[in-house]
Amino acid sequence: MNATTLSPTEVQTAVRPSDTPSSAAPSRISRKAVAAAVAGNALEFYDFVIYAYFAVYIGKTFFPVAGEFGSLLAAVATFGVGFFTRPLGGVLIGAFADKAGRKPAMILTVALITVGTLGLAATPSYASIGIAAPIIVVFCRLLQGLALGGEVGPATALLIEAAPEGRRGFYSSWQIASQGLAVAVGGCLGVGLSLALSPEQLASWGWRVPFVLSLALVPIAIYIRRSLPETHAHGQERSGAAIVGSVFREHRKILVLGVLATASTAVASQVGNYMVTYAVQVLKLPPAVAQGSVLMGGLMTFAFALVGGALCDRFGRRVVNAVPRLALLVLIVPLFMWLAGVPTTGTLLVVTAVLAALTAMFGTAGLVQVPELLPIAVRSTGLSLVYAIGTSIFGGTTQFIVTWLLAVTKNPMAPAWYVVAMSAVSVWAMWMLPESRDVDVQR
Repeated sequence: MNATTLSPTEVQTAVRPSDTPSSAAPSRISRKAVAAAVAGNALEFYDFVIYAYFAVYIGKTFFPVAGEFGSLLAAVATFGVGFFTRPLGGVLIGAFADKAGRKPAMILTVALITVGTLGLAATPSYASIGIAAPIIVVFCRLLQGLALGGEVGPATALLIEAAPEGRRGFYSSWQIASQGLAVAVGGCLGVGLSLALSPEQLASWGWRVPFVLSLALVPIAIYIRRSLPETHAHGQERSGAAIVGSVFREHRKILVLGVLATASTAVASQVGNYMVTYAVQVLKLPPAVAQGSVLMGGLMTFAFALVGGALCDRFGRRVVNAVPRLALLVLIVPLFMWLAGVPTTGTLLVVTAVLAALTAMFGTAGLVQVPELLPIAVRSTGLSLVYAIGTSIFGGTTQFIVTWLLAVTKNPMAPAWYVVAMSAVSVWAMWMLPESRDVDVQR
């Protein structure tokens, strides 16, 4: 298939009869309800990404592989495994949300990721139960990936469909902003644990604490999601297979271009998450300093996602998609050269801040543009597939590829050049997507 620019007819075309809702568009929901939706999203992303922050210790606990990078490679490979069930989650849960509604799908994802988190927190070490330990960990990562693959579509669709006229970019930006909050909370816990515990204690049991704490918040997340109103509950007459088939038949261009546009977002985000491991393993900085980069990244993601959303509403999606991507493409190599040459706390925080800020801005623009181009009857499924496939192919392999490149080349610039390559692909792909600021999202 040749990915070309979509025509205005393809963007604005009316939904086919099978896609037409059976009743009028739902009324707008309150800001409190939107806050409830993103609170659950933040919890799920927190559960998923804290694995990355403690990959060094998880590797030593469950994967006793020889060599300086051996256990770390095994740990980040297992982290990547969680990405490969995301497309399945996108298909199953995304279609469920388009068939039964956003709310039941969002409750289901919280329940699934909770089971995965519980398994990670409670699994004994390899030294205690042998090969069963890494098998359980891999299964838990697969379950978490399944849940998260189905989370983004329904949550973002709800935010878009709930937003007042002219505020869809800002409302949708809370999807990325909530992820920033999850990262920031994880960073605070990481710094606190690194300061309070010895390296031996952190490696032995301290890394499990953030997983255990997240379990205490699960009842709250389920309760607030049960109180959410529904923005789309008119697809019951269609099967999940019919909904998925509709996406692939009628919206292939958006699907392919959306996946390619997601490449730089996924890679840059995972390089940001990898900064803790990079700081400890490559720059030889103390764990507390390394965890500080997580806090900085989370705060910048939170702030600049909201900035990106507001700019999307004012200037359109394509501009906010393009300018920060080009800026990252130009700046990332000089920034990593500076960091490798002057590996201090200050340089680490500055590089992390720039990377997180730019990624949050174009990530927000992409996350609102793609679902706006899809009709409401397949919006959750379409976005779930774009997000899940893009993050699986590009994000799921990033930490492993970067770790492998560092081990093979001994070049601390490897992460930066990988970001450059993926940014070039995404700049082209996103420019092929049309502007979506003024489309009718209730069509």
